[in-house]
Amino acid sequence: MISSIQGILEARGEDWVDVAIGGVSVRAQVPSSALSGLGSVGAHVRLFTHLMVRDDSITLYGFRSAEEKAAFTALLGVSGIGPRLGLVILSVLSPADLVEAIEQGDTGALARAPGVGKRSASRVIVELKGKLDELDIAGLTAGPTRAPTILDAELTAVLQSLGYTAQEIRLAVSAVVNPELEEPPPLDERVRLALATLSEGGT
Repeated sequence: MISSIQGILEARGEDWVDVAIGGVSVRAQVPSSALSGLGSVGAHVRLFTHLMVRDDSITLYGFRSAEEKAAFTALLGVSGIGPRLGLVILSVLSPADLVEAIEQGDTGALARAPGVGKRSASRVIVELKGKLDELDIAGLTAGPTRAPTILDAELTAVLQSLGYTAQEIRLAVSAVVNPELEEPPPLDERVRLALATLSEGGT
């Protein structure tokens, strides 16, 4: 799993960037809104990434923040919303705006994205409204607990891919992630600890 990449911005297009990493050039598809914040060619950049593997292609999607990546992942879970429309929506709406539109049932805000009609906008609202707790874990909405971190988002993405519920993920993340540590354990160790926590909770 590739959770993020860092390197030198080598080239850019309307919806993609090439990042040079250790002599290898990696292309990532990105929301158009992200391009303005990445700087010019030659700048050092970091992208939070989502890798999609299909029978005929392998595509890397890049985002400027963990919240944006989490929003993209959530959109992919909506019927009829593929990666292209997911990027288009995030080119028009920030993660915070997306959450607000879902919470308020604002189909008009979602329909501002080219290619997203009222029916698709309604489907996004209906299918994601019950998942706002999961988005909260990734840092998309405000909450009374500590501010979510990149560590939270990385662990959350792995546990979501394994099929755990929002409540289980919240329990595991709060038990495992300590943002005050100067050198937090690597992702694979955090995943191991999270699975151990969930296993203990299920006994």
